[in-house]
Amino acid sequence: MRKISTILLTAAFGGGLVLAAGPQPVLSQAAVTLVRVDVKAVAAGYRASKLTGQTVINDKNEKIGTLDDLIVGKDKVLFAVLQVGGFLGLGGHLVALPYEELQIDDAGKKITLPGASKDELKKLPEFTYET
Repeated sequence: MRKISTILLTAAFGGGLVLAAGPQPVLSQAAVTLVRVDVKAVAAGYRASKLTGQTVINDKNEKIGTLDDLIVGKDKVLFAVLQVGGFLGLGGHLVALPYEELQIDDAGKKITLPGASKDELKKLPEFTYET
């Protein structure tokens, strides 16, 4: 007698297909909800890959740092990591700020942190990446 494979292709909940290896729980289609978004509004936003590395200035047009990274917290809040001081990515002091504190021009080329200075930013706790 031939052994039947443990990979099963089964119809689930109204004709959707589920591929399972061995006994697996089957999720109902209600577990995933698709949301329509305004793709033009999304496309008009800022790409994180284009913002990172950009110079950050204050409202006096003084360079105060560089946008090192954007981090989405586990609570889905967005943070900006700035490198203050240093040269070519070396010796800088990293700080994390709420993303909403940054002012970004429409083209995404000018990033401003009003009221900030290098000295004030260096007084903030130093940020270190976990991984």
